Amino acid sequence: MSRRTDRVDGELQREISAVISGELKNREPELKGLISVTGVDAAPDFKTAKVYVSIYAVSEEEKKTSLAIIRANAGLVRRELARVMRMRTVPALTFLEDGSMAYGSHMDELFASLHEADRGADADSDEER
Repeated sequence: MSRRTDRVDGELQREISAVISGELKNREPELKGLISVTGVDAAPDFKTAKVYVSIYAVSEEEKKTSLAIIRANAGLVRRELARVMRMRTVPALTFLEDGSMAYGSHMDELFASLHEADRGADADSDEER
C-alpha cells in the first residue's frame, strides 16, 4: 500500500468520524451508542472505500439499528466529505461492522475464566497437601 493511500485513509477516518458524531447524530435521534470509526480501506483509485465502525450500545438491537442508520446515510456522509476534503472524487462508502473489539472482549472473558479455573485448581491441590 502506498503512503498516499495510507494518508488518505487516515484523513477519511477522521472526517467520517466527525460527520457521524456531529451532523448525523443531530439528524438521526435514533442513532445511539458509542460509535467509533476504527479504520478505512480506500481502493487505490479512490472510487470506493470500506469504512469499519465499532458500536457500543446498550443492546444488540440498538447496535443493529445504529449500523442500519449509518449505512442508510452513506450518501449524506459522502456529501459532507466532499465539502471538507480536497479530493477529485470522494469514494463511495460501504460501512462494515468491525467485530475486532467484541472479539477482543470475548477473548478477555475467556482468559479471565481460564485464570479463575486455574486458581480454583491450585486451591484444590493446596488442600490435598
